Amino acid sequence: MRIQSAEQLFQGRCKPCEQQAALYSSNQAIAQLGHLEDWYLVCDGRRIRRDYTVNNFLAGLALFDKVGRLAEIENHHPDLHLEGYRNVSLELWTHTIGGLSVNDFILAAKINGLENPSGTVVE
Repeated sequence: MRIQSAEQLFQGRCKPCEQQAALYSSNQAIAQLGHLEDWYLVCDGRRIRRDYTVNNFLAGLALFDKVGRLAEIENHHPDLHLEGYRNVSLELWTHTIGGLSVNDFILAAKINGLENPSGTVVE
């Protein structure tokens, strides 16, 4: 698995995965996350997650909308969580292979590239 810069990931495109798609090991995922701010491993290294604290409930929904539109363009969809009306979390993983593929890191880089996502403050 080749580790890419955030810019290289941002320039990439998500591609449909087959069940035999390359699966990142925990060590490879940690190395790749070294190039993506604010994302971290969860679920025994099979998913990556980013947390936000937003100004209010509507800001959380607006963030979901921005991320959802981007996910549709890339045809790769995160799990979206809104708890306590201000706490937003995004989780990425490739369902087909039950772990992390390059698509997860591409979408993470593109999410990081969103301009001022809903007045969010990353904690």
